Amino acid sequence: MFTGLDDTSRWVLPAVLDEMARTKPAQTWISTTDGDEADFGAMADDVRRMAGHFARLGVQRGECVAVWMHGGLDFVRVWLGLGRLGAIAVLLNTELRGTFLAHQLNDSGAALAVVDASLQPALAEVESSLTRLRRLIVAGQGGDALAGSTSLDWQDWRSTAPWDGPMPQPHDTACIMYTSGTSGPSKGVLMPHAHCTLYGVGTIECLRLRPDDKYYITLPLFHANGLLMQLGATLLAGIPAVLRQRFSASEWLSDLRGSGATVTNLLGATAAFVIARPPSDEDRHHRLRAALIAPNLAVHETAFRERFGVGDVMSGFGMTEVNIPIWGRLGQPAPDAAGWVHRQHFDVVIADPQTDAPVPPGELGEILVRPKVPFGFMAGYHGQPEKTVEAWRNLWFHTGDAGTMTADGLVTFVDRIKDCIRRRGENISAAEVERAVGSLPGVVEVAAYAVPSDLPGGEDELMLALVFAPGHEATLASIGEQADALLPRFAKPRFLRRMDELPKTATGKIQRAALKNEGTRSAFDRAAAPHGG
Repeated sequence: MFTGLDDTSRWVLPAVLDEMARTKPAQTWISTTDGDEADFGAMADDVRRMAGHFARLGVQRGECVAVWMHGGLDFVRVWLGLGRLGAIAVLLNTELRGTFLAHQLNDSGAALAVVDASLQPALAEVESSLTRLRRLIVAGQGGDALAGSTSLDWQDWRSTAPWDGPMPQPHDTACIMYTSGTSGPSKGVLMPHAHCTLYGVGTIECLRLRPDDKYYITLPLFHANGLLMQLGATLLAGIPAVLRQRFSASEWLSDLRGSGATVTNLLGATAAFVIARPPSDEDRHHRLRAALIAPNLAVHETAFRERFGVGDVMSGFGMTEVNIPIWGRLGQPAPDAAGWVHRQHFDVVIADPQTDAPVPPGELGEILVRPKVPFGFMAGYHGQPEKTVEAWRNLWFHTGDAGTMTADGLVTFVDRIKDCIRRRGENISAAEVERAVGSLPGVVEVAAYAVPSDLPGGEDELMLALVFAPGHEATLASIGEQADALLPRFAKPRFLRRMDELPKTATGKIQRAALKNEGTRSAFDRAAAPHGG
């Protein structure tokens, strides 16, 4: 375990790697399901060489370098190498294309990018829109330089002298991660080294990580969950990590058995896909002792406990901007809730979104957060000071999420405030509808969202997009009838649509905006055909 867990002045992950390399150099840190492996000592050497490589290219402390790579050992080398140098890694979602990709590259101001060879053709498609990018390192085989840019040799880092310059400080910016951009162009979150470290500190405390643990990681490394909550936690705890580049429900159990992993994180969507797999006699043949799922629906918790025999199933709540201020607790099941306020490091209140006045326990309001430790929060939005100030009204960060809190600090996330649906004079939580309908047999995933009503003054109609388990034969009409029995009158869906998969970001968030844009085409309208479907 890192000796500086309680010393915020030492919260710099490249420095943690150096300590692990000194104390346990031959212990395997990362192994991948593709067969790659690195111990702490070898990774520390590689990171110092990578830092030296960037320094030789003229990258300065505090300079942004774009990283558009799939998860794996090379990603880790680049991320920590830039951090060791004191540069800023701009971590880009590998699903970005077109204007979304160009916006983040231009907004970050990165003049140099490290890009996987498999992604380089997508970069070439937007080269005419790139205003700042001048140099490109293509990692792997193949790939050509962009017009007007210089292509650099990826393999040069291996022969570069190690960097031995000063470590960055906890307050220095380690990376930029971009938000989903649901209310406009995505914003770059400036993440100090201490902020990045605190994610893993919280994981260690929440899951009580111990020397014999092993973390199975399937979420992307350009996202805080996979990179900082999970991989960062294994670095701080000095335990092994098993990386799968892309989540696979069909390989989930076999990966657990083969690796001997004891802890893992899932999103609600990935948990649903695991549960939708046919039951097997092998479901309990693993060492998994704890799973952290966000959100942790009651139906999911029951399945992981009873079918898969996982002893602890818990959740949490956080954002790229605010870290993870709310965690579940071992031995204290709280299905449907996010968890308890992590009071050692954060203040959290539920407040009226208009007045910022705290609401009584149990009442719905906006989740507001602020840190108790220096630089344990974002440093602001890159190049958008006005957005930073707007989010920090009355000295609280406004998450834009609605929730409730009990008197003892148990927080339940209800919905994004802007995703609440207004129908017949009532506010409807999309998340609550999804929780209810998602419990129906055969329903693997469901998204609830508003579509315009054709009734004067009707405000919204409620529509559901549904993914069914393979071979499930229920009609949309029957699902609608079953949903009616679980929902209040004003929350009964009018439109239902069957889909093979729901549109999501690479971090598993349902893209409701994309569903709304498609309107009600190909949907079953219960008002027009109440007995069909």
